[in-house]
Amino acid sequence: MAPPEACWERAASCPLCSHSGTLAWNTPGLFLVLPPWPTPEAHALLNEQMNESPVPFRHLLTASFGLAPSTGAQEAKVSVDPPPPEDKVQGHRDSLVASRWLEGRDGTSCYTATTFRCQLGGARGAGREGELVGGPGPREILTMAEAHQAVAFQFTVTPDGIDLRLSHEALKQIYLSGLHSWKKKFIRFKNGIITGVYPASPSSWLIVVVGVMSTMYAKIDPSMGIIAKINRTLDTTGNMSSQTKHVVSGVLFGTGLWVALIFTMRYSLKVLLSYHGWMFAEHGRMSRATKVWIGMVKLFSGRKPMLYSFQTSLPRLPVPAVRDTVSRYLDSVKPLMKEADFKRMTALAEDFAVSLGPKLQWYLKLKSWWATNYVSDWWEEYIYLRGRGPLMVNSNYYAMDLLYVLPTHIQAARAGNAIHAILLYRRKLDREELKPWERMFNTSRIPGEETDTIQHVRDSRHIVVFHKGRYFKVWLYHDGRLLRPRELEQQMQWILDDPSEPQAGEAQLAALTAGERVPWARCRQAHFARGKNKQSLDAVEKAAFFVTLDETEQGYRKEDPGASLDSYAKSLLHGRCFDRWFDKSFTFIVFKNGKIGMNAEHSWADAPIVGHLWEYVLATDSFQLGYLEDGHCKGDTNPSIPPPTRLQWDIPEECQEVIETSLSSANLLANDVDFHSFPFDTFGKGLIKKSRTSPDAFVQLALQLAHYKDMGKFCLTYEASMTRLFREGRTETVRSCTVESCDFVLAMADPSQTMEQRLRLFKIASEKHQHMYRLAMTGAGIDRHLFCLYVVSKYLAVESPFLKEVLSEPWRLSTSQTPQQQVELFDLERNPEYVSSGGGFGPVADDGYGVSYILVGENLINFHISSKFSCPETDSHRFGKHLRQAMTDIVALFGFGSNSRNSGWKIALKNSELFLPSKAWCFLVFPEQRAPPYSFQA
Repeated sequence: MAPPEACWERAASCPLCSHSGTLAWNTPGLFLVLPPWPTPEAHALLNEQMNESPVPFRHLLTASFGLAPSTGAQEAKVSVDPPPPEDKVQGHRDSLVASRWLEGRDGTSCYTATTFRCQLGGARGAGREGELVGGPGPREILTMAEAHQAVAFQFTVTPDGIDLRLSHEALKQIYLSGLHSWKKKFIRFKNGIITGVYPASPSSWLIVVVGVMSTMYAKIDPSMGIIAKINRTLDTTGNMSSQTKHVVSGVLFGTGLWVALIFTMRYSLKVLLSYHGWMFAEHGRMSRATKVWIGMVKLFSGRKPMLYSFQTSLPRLPVPAVRDTVSRYLDSVKPLMKEADFKRMTALAEDFAVSLGPKLQWYLKLKSWWATNYVSDWWEEYIYLRGRGPLMVNSNYYAMDLLYVLPTHIQAARAGNAIHAILLYRRKLDREELKPWERMFNTSRIPGEETDTIQHVRDSRHIVVFHKGRYFKVWLYHDGRLLRPRELEQQMQWILDDPSEPQAGEAQLAALTAGERVPWARCRQAHFARGKNKQSLDAVEKAAFFVTLDETEQGYRKEDPGASLDSYAKSLLHGRCFDRWFDKSFTFIVFKNGKIGMNAEHSWADAPIVGHLWEYVLATDSFQLGYLEDGHCKGDTNPSIPPPTRLQWDIPEECQEVIETSLSSANLLANDVDFHSFPFDTFGKGLIKKSRTSPDAFVQLALQLAHYKDMGKFCLTYEASMTRLFREGRTETVRSCTVESCDFVLAMADPSQTMEQRLRLFKIASEKHQHMYRLAMTGAGIDRHLFCLYVVSKYLAVESPFLKEVLSEPWRLSTSQTPQQQVELFDLERNPEYVSSGGGFGPVADDGYGVSYILVGENLINFHISSKFSCPETDSHRFGKHLRQAMTDIVALFGFGSNSRNSGWKIALKNSELFLPSKAWCFLVFPEQRAPPYSFQA
């Protein structure tokens, strides 16, 4: 934004410490210096730059600083000569605020912890001088500057006495801030009560008590003598009347009965939720037992569950039998091993199952009895937090914007709407109206030399924004409410227009989070544990989330879809290695052309949780908030909102060397990532479901076929499944490469096999995959159990050759499906152009592939493939070609070949198409009074 006509600004720096500041001539005629310059050399610089001002009159600001000889208190004096013209300040009295922060440099105090105010104004020709001794310290000064750049009160010592002035605006902000805090506390207290009595409700207590009292007055004893015993117990004092004892006894019994009913309902619900037989029932048919089970769950589930309502009712993750896990493991590796190797592994497994396994299992069961989940805490610590390698590429993952639609090209406007949508989601989370993923906001991963930790603060009222190497703190509330989209756009635009340069070491600071964890942990302890660096780092780590206003343009381009999506994916995955804060729970990225995306840290939660937030943001941005015709956010700007605050850093040369080293290693890692992202639109899950096959099983078998075409062999394959049916459940591994899938792939590669034989093997393989997936979801997986047994063996200091070999096997094909339509905020069938691009991750093995896919609507599947250039055997684009061919080869088994587009009906709906086989019946239902936007082509 351009400054007002009567304003003049000039960037300047202190000649003593090179600290940057701004010289500004304000519209009323007041000359502000932020920060003030404490030396004669700085004053000379000030005078020189003032003479270049376009304003026709001059003010010479003279500042002298020192210690009072008698008391040692810090003093500051300001004089203005000549004073401002009377016509410029008639009726206007303002305060010049100058603040200096204590920061020693080579024994010299450039800034001292003193605040002074000088009243400007009065008659022409009268210079004014003011003095204040002993102002607040640097932290308080920073807080006041951020809170509307004002203080609640000020005083000035004059010969006539003490002049006390109150700032009503600052008092208002303090009041509203306190009111907001108490509102949140009250909501948490209320929700705690509601959650504590769930599945009952507070009002049900009154119903039970009234019912008990009614039966008592009807001369019926519902307690079978318990009320009479309570009555006799209350008679010890002799001060209570018979009627009072009667009422108190009834209320106490009613309350006890109510609590007993709550625990009974909770336990009953836990037992019901432990039943998983419905998952293994034949698809499309519901047994009588399942129908009864559904009715019972609805009966005991209560109404309007909140964030933590089901925590005490969810069953614990069961510990499978050692023999069952070992048997399933051997079945999964049989197609991957030679006969001699498999016999050796079978011997190791059998020995483990009868010797060491039962001992480790006993300790694991003991943990499962007292821990809410026997896997989750160890999985978080040993798989994520103890990893010493870079988070970037190796652990973090990303999420993309809408594939075809760009709501606005204005970067600040898109940021404003999307940030507001994210904050609306956080507000729902704070009010416990969402599913339990509390650590999504106000969370950061803190590096350590041996293990990282997750830092989560209860509340955060700001975000930190990165742009062109600078960090800005942006407050999210004003007048006790969330900033509106247009106000957030105003803040983002202020940052985009800010001309200041990065401080020494600031521009590439975030590279520390992209490199190895141990150097970052040591550097953090040495250089960010005190002073302004600690304050600024706290602002980043305790922010609600991190925002990057990227200087590049990304997104899908029709003229070059492949290269554009590949570039987009790599930018979200690693960027320039210093423009994302990889330790934050997530970094929200807004590109120059308005495209958005997200980079998420993995330890605190898995991709479906971030996907839930992302769907909400995209839907709210486009369908609820919207934009004006010129691309700006709806609403008006608000000039009373204080602008963002630059974070201040003092990064020494030795720290800058660590930053350079981390950036160098991060660049090597980022440049090694071979990424290929593409939309597969030949067909989608709509056609797959017509073949009576699970879409996930279909894609997984296509991946097996593509990998065999690409590498000429099979490999250990990882597919993530959810264990959210259990308390604190996260993920389990589905080993997609099975004996049945290998038989099918070999049949596809054998020209002597008929289509019928291949189709039969495909159905067997897909059923086996679905069975393995159901086992994983219901707690009967393989890898989490073996992992926990391995952890127990390490605690007991015993070696297991079997577990050691199992845990060292590489996953050369790591896959994951991103859930779609978790939040039904809009109708995708009526708005098919609003399809998501999904998200992806880096390769897990140096010589393998990482594949993420998202089934969008009925007619689109987005794939994200990653590998490493340094491996001569892998090629992401080559694998993508094999995957496309594998998909069409498999669908051809059902008679839906690549030429089915021409042999059937084509139905075009806006920008998407649905293809049906020629023998299919098609029923179309159009809404009343609406012209059907369909075209038919045989």
